[in-house]
Amino acid sequence: MFWQVLKVVAASYFLGAMPFGYIVGKLKGLDITRVGSGNIGATNAFRVLGPAAGLTVLLLDAGKGFLAAYLGMHVAGTELMAVAAGGIAVVAHSYSVFLGFKGGRGVACAAGVLLYLMPVVIAAELAVFIFTVAVTRYVSVGSITAAAFLPLIIGLINPRVSFIGFGVLTGGFVIYKHIPNIRRLLAGTEPKLGRRADGY
Repeated sequence: MFWQVLKVVAASYFLGAMPFGYIVGKLKGLDITRVGSGNIGATNAFRVLGPAAGLTVLLLDAGKGFLAAYLGMHVAGTELMAVAAGGIAVVAHSYSVFLGFKGGRGVACAAGVLLYLMPVVIAAELAVFIFTVAVTRYVSVGSITAAAFLPLIIGLINPRVSFIGFGVLTGGFVIYKHIPNIRRLLAGTEPKLGRRADGY
């Protein structure tokens, strides 16, 4: 069992650490860490690389979380390890060894974990995200709001201790990673949906 757990932990970290936004940007001749917000996630990819590249990054980042949770369940063989593996992938996305322990906010990766473990929860989270973005026109506000509601939604839909723990820790982590966005929101410099991030 020890070796299975070790394999899952290592695989989950390296999966999560894969900087797909950076890779896709390089394929298009651009260093995404030096343009727009400098973030490797899907939002910045949409803004500076275009919709097709942004969607590609979104799917690949979500896939990392989904696969990590899958490995935790099917290699280590427990729900708790699936949750842990997913959490490791989210942290690894934000602190990638391939980018000097920098990375993204972890939203898409966390969504992939939820898609595997709690598909009904991700549907509810998506509704919160879409509604918030539609009202505010800020993707970051949608992400922060969805993260804040995550433990509550899990508690209402799938109140297992390990799942609620994932919601609390991951939701808090995503909000923490959005501190730069919160500062820009307070300063009035956060770009709204549809605005290119050139120069910010």
